[in-house]
Amino acid sequence: MKRDLYFSKPLINAAGSLGFAPDFRSLGDFGSLYRFGAFVTNPISLRPRLPTAHPAVIEFPGGFLMHTGLPNPGFSGVLKKYSAKWNRADLPIIVHLMADRPEETQRMVRALENVENVMAVQLGFAPLLADDIILMNLEMCLGEVPLIFALPHEQTLSLGPRLMEGGASAVSLASPRGAVHDKAMNLVTGRMYGPSLLPRALDVVRSAAMIGLPIIGAGGVWSATDAESMLKAGAMAVETDAQLWVPKEALA
Repeated sequence: MKRDLYFSKPLINAAGSLGFAPDFRSLGDFGSLYRFGAFVTNPISLRPRLPTAHPAVIEFPGGFLMHTGLPNPGFSGVLKKYSAKWNRADLPIIVHLMADRPEETQRMVRALENVENVMAVQLGFAPLLADDIILMNLEMCLGEVPLIFALPHEQTLSLGPRLMEGGASAVSLASPRGAVHDKAMNLVTGRMYGPSLLPRALDVVRSAAMIGLPIIGAGGVWSATDAESMLKAGAMAVETDAQLWVPKEALA
């Protein structure tokens, strides 16, 4: 029987922001100020991935761009090291999977159906991945565990309703991608973070809510006020990301 997707508290961390298992001690006293409804893991691929050869963090007005290559130990390695920690965690776990190959994604999702305290699986995709591949992931992976599809802004409103009709539980906003020149004037592409992303993300959340799409808001959530704005716009939950790395003010 498929489980329902429900958040006891509407604030969650975004994939890639806090590692593979909850450990709020790493945030010191700041961590105790957060009240999360679930923990989202770093992105996980079937096979291990090394960091990119040229990692980069480049600032731009109102935020920064980051390029990492999404390194991780691979699905088996993550399960071996962290599944017991997931089971003991005070928060339910949302496992974020890199879902570019539906057959591989299906193997990982089926294995997660038997892991204690996994409340949902969030599927993330490479840039410009075709709608048909994303829909195939839904068809092949639908089962007991709720599926959350992390989509870029441009696909959320067009593809989101088709995913919900097919049995997905929710759509979340993936970190938007962009390109910035580094100091050597090399053009670097990557994911964007920072407060300047909030207005665009809020508009997508509002539009999604208007058509009845269960949406998890993300992008530019830097304060409690930002999170509240997302919820008022119609988000069922809100992800915060880079604010967790630079804890200057708490989301009370």
